[in-house]
Amino acid sequence: MEEIAIGPVHPAMLEPHRLRLFIEDEIIRDAELTIGSNYRGIELIMEGLPPEKITNLAEKVCGICSHIHVWTCVRVAEKGCSIDVPIKGEYIRAIVEEFERLHSHLLLFAHMYEVLGFETMAYRAFMIREHVLKALEYITGGRVQYSCPVIGGVRPRCNIKKTFWLEEKLDFLEEGIKKLLNRTIKDPMILARTKEVGYLDKETAIKYHATGPTARASGLSCDLRKRDYMPIYNNFEFEEIVLDDGDILARLLVRFYECFESIKILRQALEDIKEMEDRVYNPNYTLREFKPLDIYHEAPRGVVLYGYGLDENWRVRQVLIRTPSLTNLATMEAILPGHHVSDAEPIIVSCDPCFTCTDRAVFKKEVEHVRDRNLRN
Repeated sequence: MEEIAIGPVHPAMLEPHRLRLFIEDEIIRDAELTIGSNYRGIELIMEGLPPEKITNLAEKVCGICSHIHVWTCVRVAEKGCSIDVPIKGEYIRAIVEEFERLHSHLLLFAHMYEVLGFETMAYRAFMIREHVLKALEYITGGRVQYSCPVIGGVRPRCNIKKTFWLEEKLDFLEEGIKKLLNRTIKDPMILARTKEVGYLDKETAIKYHATGPTARASGLSCDLRKRDYMPIYNNFEFEEIVLDDGDILARLLVRFYECFESIKILRQALEDIKEMEDRVYNPNYTLREFKPLDIYHEAPRGVVLYGYGLDENWRVRQVLIRTPSLTNLATMEAILPGHHVSDAEPIIVSCDPCFTCTDRAVFKKEVEHVRDRNLRN
């Protein structure tokens, strides 16, 4: 067998990873995916800090889905300290999250088209995504890093008072995504590279703990928005998208259909907040000591987990962060054997990986330095 190494830098991927393919007659017999090029140690840096300060670090875990990390992070403190959040604040959190889902899925479409060699389609996806970023900038003031949720609600600058402009954006986005979908399912070249390629059966998805659209494309129902983990979503009518084909095309289609469901949620949310009072933040909360507890949320890529507790000095302890890409990447690595070598990168990309948010380890000397610094502060 021969070995082909892809990475740690690939022209179509924004983050470094190393993929070793062991091939025979251009057919993959074994694969080894190596991550860990982005050592940051965010969990250990959080140790010993006040809960209000770790949200700045949580936002840096992932540059694409930064909002859901901050939202999950603050909900740990809100649950542990029994802090009430104004209903409009919760609605704005959900609105920003659904726009972020659109932004994340459109970015995945662009990357997939790029690795398939369809640069024109990639640019079309980016053009549609630009309008999502403008909507996020209108709400929060930021295009990718929003700094929207805080303990007790959202920042006052994120208070949505005029919704008509956002509603017009939704009409444009729906039409643009429909055109992108129609072109995708009718293009014979795209279908040749994605249909019946990278098949992930339901049993393998369960075995490797696949999550998010990657799992739902293989017949697994796992959307936490439908399971009371995110109670605000009980106020909206939307469908959980589950397909059974399990190939690259199915993983794309799940995300396409989820975009339309996100637009449906956004229209309902923007209509509901018109009648709500302007209060979006509860400043009258009190921190108290609580044992470590976990909060699960549905991120665009799948389940994200934040867990920590507060000590008697109201400092964060025993931080745990789990992101969805770790198990999804393991799943993609498992299904690579048997495919042509040219299908390797599209299969990896089809789970919408985020390598940076998966890599959070640090070296021992950095651990000691961070721990000593936080204890001194």
